Amino acid sequence: MGSIIWILIMAVIVIADQATKQIVVANVEVGELIPVIKNFFYITYHTNTGAAWGIMQDKLYILIPLTIGFSLVMIYMLFKTEHKLLKVALSFVLGGAIGNLIDRIAKGSVVDFLDFYFGKFHFPTFNVADCFIVIGTILLGIYIVIYAKEPEEEEKKESA
Repeated sequence: MGSIIWILIMAVIVIADQATKQIVVANVEVGELIPVIKNFFYITYHTNTGAAWGIMQDKLYILIPLTIGFSLVMIYMLFKTEHKLLKVALSFVLGGAIGNLIDRIAKGSVVDFLDFYFGKFHFPTFNVADCFIVIGTILLGIYIVIYAKEPEEEEKKESA
C-alpha cells in the first residue's frame, strides 16, 4: 500500500493536467485571452514545442529522451527513499513531467494556458503540469537544504 499513494499522486496530477488541457483546447481559440482577473490573470491557449520559457524550441528529439531518462532516475529514487518530503517532491515533479511528456509524444508540443501579467511584465504562459514541476522542485530544494546529509557527515555522527 505504501507505494500506491505516490503512484496515485502522480496519476491525479497527470489526469488534472490532461483534463485541463483538453478543456482549453476544446473551448479556447489559439491566442485568445479570457480574463479571470483583468490586467493580471487570463486563460489563453498556446502551444510550446520547447521546454520552460520556450527554450529548446523544436528539439523534441532531445526533450523526450531527457524527460524519460530523468523520470526513470526519479522513479528509482522515489522507491528507494523512505523520506516522505522527498517522495512528495519526486511525485509532484514526475506527475508534471509525465503530463507534459504525453503532450510532446502525442502532439509534438505542450498546451499552455495559464497567463499572468505583473504590471508590464508578462510571465511565460504555463500549465498544471508546470505548476507541479515547480512546486516539486521547491520541495526538493527544501529537502536538500534541510534533510540531505553528506555521507561523511553521517559517518561522523554515527562514530561519535
